[in-house]
Amino acid sequence: MPDQVKRLDAAPKAAVDTLAATEAAWDAFVEQCPDATFFHRAGWRRILEETLGHRAHYLYSERAGAITGVLPLGQVKSLLFGNALISVPFCVYGGVAAQDQQAAASLTAAARALAEELGVDYLELRHRQRRNPDWPCKDDLYVTFRKAIDPEPEKNLQAIPRKQRAMVRKGIKNALQSELDPGIARFYPIYASSVQRLGTPVLPRRYFQALRQTFGDACDVVTTTKDGEPVSSVLNFYFRDQVLPYYGGGTEQARALAGFDFLYWEVMRRACEQGYRWFDYGRSKRGTGSFSFKKNWGFEPQPLYYEYHLVRAQRIPEINPLNPKYRLFIAGWKRLPLFVANRLGPWLARSIG
Repeated sequence: MPDQVKRLDAAPKAAVDTLAATEAAWDAFVEQCPDATFFHRAGWRRILEETLGHRAHYLYSERAGAITGVLPLGQVKSLLFGNALISVPFCVYGGVAAQDQQAAASLTAAARALAEELGVDYLELRHRQRRNPDWPCKDDLYVTFRKAIDPEPEKNLQAIPRKQRAMVRKGIKNALQSELDPGIARFYPIYASSVQRLGTPVLPRRYFQALRQTFGDACDVVTTTKDGEPVSSVLNFYFRDQVLPYYGGGTEQARALAGFDFLYWEVMRRACEQGYRWFDYGRSKRGTGSFSFKKNWGFEPQPLYYEYHLVRAQRIPEINPLNPKYRLFIAGWKRLPLFVANRLGPWLARSIG
């Protein structure tokens, strides 16, 4: 008999205590489930709905009153990019996290039924392993980079390939310093400027504020400086024994100062000293600069499996900067004045899940 599938937000609005208890049980399951990631945490539901304005459909399966699996889903609907049900929008990982195949099958079936009911273009599950071999799959575009780190900082430094290690030492010789920031005041303008130079719209400031507020100590910002002036900055997530530097950027001087190299080394150094044992560099597209940068650190790319159940769509979507149809847009966005990009970017970025 399939597990019973319920929705995290199914409780009436008045039943705040019930919803809070369910969220706590959800997060307790995520904390111990091997398939789960930071992006399965219940707090993302509130960020999707309250900060980005998308509908969230957070499904969980139960057996004998205990949670046996979770499937966080967000519906991203826009005139430009269509209507999609994604696990998880704005996150590199997602999909089903379950204790066994029975729970996984129940959640997958429920997600397919929901996609059909909502009439979306497609359902997209972002797995780290192939889970639905009969579904169309995008497995040749995105990779992730994950590597175990040693408790000793010097051993981690020596493990970095020679040329990349020299760049880290260059940052040290340039007298760069790293600091933990209490908020996003220095991070956001650096990040916004960086993504604009890449031709990418920036997410709203309130989104990053919500990340810090929602995840507390599991989210911080490390900023590097030169003579007191910010050079580069990154917002990091922490999950179990893993650190995930997720949103990073630098000033126009960062590359010459080895600001990026020093920044990520400092995140690694700080994390290993605090007892974290895995460094997750996150997602990159094959053939891009970020792909090469991460590989130069001695990390081996591991394919990501984005699987699709097509509802109204006829083929797998190609909503990414490598799609030739977006080249003119990217080139034009790079030329926008920064204040214009920062005004328009949040409206557009919230539609690119």
